[in-house]
Amino acid sequence: MCQVCERIKMIKNGSNPYFVKEMQTGYVVIGDFQHFKGYTLFLYKHHKIELFDLDIEERNLFMREMSCVAEAVSKAFDAQKMNYELLGNGDVHLHWHLFPRRKGDLGEYGNNGNGPVWWYPREKLYADSARPSENELQAMRADLLSQLNKI
Repeated sequence: MCQVCERIKMIKNGSNPYFVKEMQTGYVVIGDFQHFKGYTLFLYKHHKIELFDLDIEERNLFMREMSCVAEAVSKAFDAQKMNYELLGNGDVHLHWHLFPRRKGDLGEYGNNGNGPVWWYPREKLYADSARPSENELQAMRADLLSQLNKI
C-alpha cells in the first residue's frame, strides 16, 4: 500500500493527528513538517496516479476543492502567496502540496529569500525542529478548519 493510502487508512480509523477535514474528493491534512507554517496536503480519496485518470466531473471537483483548501490555508496562516504542487514522483497517489509563502521564508537559500520551497535544504525542511508540537498542531488544525467551514 502506498504512503498516501496508509495515511488515509489512519484518517478512517481515527489515528491520524494531522487530519483536518474530509471533503467530497479528498482529505485535508496538516503537513508533518512546518518550516513553511501552514503547509497542508490535500489527499485524493482513491488511489489514482494522474489527473487524467479522473473523469472530467471528478477532476473538476477535485481541482475546485483544492482551490478552496488553498484559499483556507492562505487565510488561516496569513500567506502572502500560495505555492501549489502535484508531483507524484515519490508517492504515486494524487495529492496536492499547498505551501503558504511569506517574503524571505527561504532565508539565505533563496534569491533574496525567494524561490521554490525545494531550494530550502532537505535536512532543515525535514528536521525534528520543524515538527509542530501537539499544542501547535491542535491550534493549526482549528484555525484551518475554521477557514474551511467559512468557504
